[in-house]
Amino acid sequence: MAPRAAFIRYSPHPGPLYSSLMKTLLRTLLYLALIVWLGAEIFFPVVAAITFMSLSGDTHTAGAIVGQLLRILHGMGLVSGMVALALLALFPAWGIYKPRSVLAPMALVVLMIGCTVYSQFAIIPAMERDRIAAGGSIDAADTSNPNRVDFNKLHNRSEHVEEAILFLGLATVVFVARAESA
Repeated sequence: MAPRAAFIRYSPHPGPLYSSLMKTLLRTLLYLALIVWLGAEIFFPVVAAITFMSLSGDTHTAGAIVGQLLRILHGMGLVSGMVALALLALFPAWGIYKPRSVLAPMALVVLMIGCTVYSQFAIIPAMERDRIAAGGSIDAADTSNPNRVDFNKLHNRSEHVEEAILFLGLATVVFVARAESA
């Protein structure tokens, strides 16, 4: 007959220490997902500014570099957002947060994902079409060129969307912190 302690040790229902460690690990994954996304959102304008300053004479190359970095940022954001959303959705079932306390952070993450998708799949391709239609280099086109005007409008919109993602992310952090005490 096997000792009862051995059965309890390997039971599928872990003790409170394991449960506490698992909850900490899962919360850490949520925080890391938000940190990666927000860190990239904060770091991106710095990199873009440095790129444009160091390549001030060649805005086409600087724009191409920043465009590629933005695509990477969006990829990181979409993966981080899906991880955060999945964790927030599952936390109430795992007893980590109360169901109502995750609704606001989940809604904010959905908005962040929506803004990222909009920027990546609507704004950036439209800017690229305008750049090509303007002759390949947007700065070479006349300031009254409709393609350049539209490109500049889309560029402004892109900046506002990225700012919205950052502020929504900061609000998400606040609501997640609030969920800790709920």
